[in-house]
Amino acid sequence: MALTGTSLGLAAIGGRAARDEGDAPVAPGTTRVIDGQERIYHEGYWVKCYPVPEDTLQAKKLLIEALTRRLFNHTEHGLNIPGHRLSEAKLAYEAETDSGRKRVKGAMYAGALFNRATNIFTRLVDLQSTGVEISSDNDLMRECGRCLEEALSLCRLVLHRSGEEGIDELWGEPFRAFCIPLEAFYASRYLKMAQAMRDIDRIADAMVATFTVPMFPEIEPLIREFARAARKKVETLRTEPDIFDVWAELVTAGERLASSQPLLPAGGAHEQRASCGTQLICNGRDLIFHITRARVSMPRSTREYVERCETYLATGTITVMPIPLRS
Repeated sequence: MALTGTSLGLAAIGGRAARDEGDAPVAPGTTRVIDGQERIYHEGYWVKCYPVPEDTLQAKKLLIEALTRRLFNHTEHGLNIPGHRLSEAKLAYEAETDSGRKRVKGAMYAGALFNRATNIFTRLVDLQSTGVEISSDNDLMRECGRCLEEALSLCRLVLHRSGEEGIDELWGEPFRAFCIPLEAFYASRYLKMAQAMRDIDRIADAMVATFTVPMFPEIEPLIREFARAARKKVETLRTEPDIFDVWAELVTAGERLASSQPLLPAGGAHEQRASCGTQLICNGRDLIFHITRARVSMPRSTREYVERCETYLATGTITVMPIPLRS
């Protein structure tokens, strides 16, 4: 049984349809003030917009530092290698012959490259603040760009902290922030946020299609509420005043979903199906959390989760979620 999304043609503003008057389609990138908030339209969602900082080295420094911290927060453990150990990290990576260990050491080397680039950029901004003119063809600026570019080339070696897949879109953000104007960078972020919302709804739709059965009574409202809270968190910055309410709402909605209990018929003949279903619900909850926190799509994990739901519908069993180790 193929699962089809039911939310992809709707905007994620409390279910507001992403259509103009007369059902005319909305062009991607359209901006509009809705309920007093400027929003931009992508992938069927009206995403909240934020003011773009002035395009200066200082602003880029702050952005790259924040993106680098965020990157290490979402990737597998052990990659935050200080920039001053770059030579050691490179030597360890190049000397390794075991494919599994080489992947991990390559990811560690990439982490050191990111930190080296951030260190260089920070020092350049500090010099500029003292009146020293820093040109775009400065040797250190070129070295910073080279480090970021090489780190980006190693993104295939890096996994999300869950172990499920890489998140190349997130890995490439510091390099993009260095290379392109801030206005263009922020514009690209809204598309990624909309794609994250799209994956959240695809997972939620698969869960609803799978578990709206007598064994899991009244679960659809719990799934929809969790997905709605997740979409809201995707577009809410940690610096906003309502982050306390938004995050608390997301966590408690996830707790309610994960604690829902199956209703077993008398005799216990369906215990395995109920157990597998409960595990699959928790897997979906966790995957939505990963996407929400990273604020980028995880297309392969989303596709594999939908396939696992289809398998469960057909057989009452589930497959183990793979943890790929890419060479």
